[in-house]
Amino acid sequence: MQPLFLYNTLLRKKEEFKAINPPFVGLYVCGPTLYSDVHIGNCRTFTSFDIMYRYLLHIGYKVRYVRNITDVGHMENEDAATGEDRIGKQARLKQLEPMEIVQRYSFGFREVMSLFNILPPSIEPTASGHIIEQIEMTQKIIDQGYAYEKDGNVYFDVEKFSKTNNYGILSGRNLEDQLNNTRDLDGQEEKKGRLDFALWKKAKPEHIMRWNSPWGEGFPGWHIECSAMSKKYLGETFDIHGGGMDLIPTHHTNEIAQNIGCCGAAPVNYWVHTNMLTLNGQKMSRSLGNVFLPAELFSGMKLAEDSPSATPSQAKLNGKHPLFEKAFSPMAVRFFMMQTHYRSTLDFSNEALQASEKGFERLMEAYKTLQTIPASTTSSEDVKGIEAKCYAAMNDDFNTSVLIAELFDVVKIINSTNDRKTQLTQADIDLLKTIYQHFVFDIMGLKIETENDKTTVVLDKVIHLVLDIRNDAKTNKNFSLSDKIRDNLNSAGVTIKDGKEGSSWKI
Repeated sequence: MQPLFLYNTLLRKKEEFKAINPPFVGLYVCGPTLYSDVHIGNCRTFTSFDIMYRYLLHIGYKVRYVRNITDVGHMENEDAATGEDRIGKQARLKQLEPMEIVQRYSFGFREVMSLFNILPPSIEPTASGHIIEQIEMTQKIIDQGYAYEKDGNVYFDVEKFSKTNNYGILSGRNLEDQLNNTRDLDGQEEKKGRLDFALWKKAKPEHIMRWNSPWGEGFPGWHIECSAMSKKYLGETFDIHGGGMDLIPTHHTNEIAQNIGCCGAAPVNYWVHTNMLTLNGQKMSRSLGNVFLPAELFSGMKLAEDSPSATPSQAKLNGKHPLFEKAFSPMAVRFFMMQTHYRSTLDFSNEALQASEKGFERLMEAYKTLQTIPASTTSSEDVKGIEAKCYAAMNDDFNTSVLIAELFDVVKIINSTNDRKTQLTQADIDLLKTIYQHFVFDIMGLKIETENDKTTVVLDKVIHLVLDIRNDAKTNKNFSLSDKIRDNLNSAGVTIKDGKEGSSWKI
């Protein structure tokens, strides 16, 4: 087996992966903050690390995969750790307990992960469940001289840390540049330096989530949770830490500082980061109106928003979004994500998704054909060579885009053999089945869509076509036709709901 190479953000180059204590591997990935539905950028990150997790398992490692859930401490203004706690704010607006907010969006998050066929992590710890560990780590950082308390708040002293350590080792930015590019923020008068960040925050009277600590009632800062939980479950130094590249300059930079400040050692050997998403070549942002949820891509879910059993994501799983011409199955979207390397920008567009859908269907149809192609006594194809190329692609920094190209060579061989243009022995046919099982199903995590799945997708497309015809009729003031379509759909058991964003349906 060839060695596995992965790109280490810390060194800005690919290097051979060597586990600290083989065959065991510790993998930590920053999870979601559960104050809203999981967005498509989260899904790209979690899908990428799911593939890495799957491949490490496939090549024989025993992986402890830890992915946290942030349910406290993530403030509206992340840099200054000011404003309201995001979950606390949602609880106040909806007049619910914060843990009701977390529970509600936990269901939606796990449902979307399941739709993408993303394996659950080995451990999924919550920040609120590890307050003691965060307090203990904060106290140790104070004891080591790298943090200070001010009026019930505890801050990490970045400039003192930087006298003996490289604070910007992960981002590649020196301290002077960071200081020059840091604007004055609220609460700055409490800090010794502008880059100092909160390990513990004093709770204001209106703050909902609060715990007792040596510094008074308060709550942990956002960054300390990952340091405390990764240390608890993976040790002071572990193998791989991952997340989106947007976490590099602040969250992950501060994690490194906290761990060194507490333990005197770098916490991670390999830092791995996924790249960003764009839509039709534009960066996704709420101001441009081009942010969308994975639920808005998917077809087949019928729960309406007012259904008492609907989770936040289910309420939107209608596959209807003004930026897309049609809905797609979760497997087609997962396959689309893998056609671009995880360190490259992934651009969503109608054309790209539709082409990916056709490619996914072609891959699955070839697998069905593989079950019936005839065997010959000789073979004209180098199937073992293709298997080696598949492993080479994954060993080259989990390069799924190259892997897919190799798999389409497999598709060509299958179709060519089925057309009697080439020959394969039974051993090669069996090896092709193994390649599918290992790389398509086990590593890429794709699933064959059942006939029921396909029927649901087709039904969704047909009904949306009918709804478009109905909307045209309403626009042209042909209300008799519009009402007839609605009534006939109702008679068939399909309920139509008209809203500001268009019409949706449920059974």
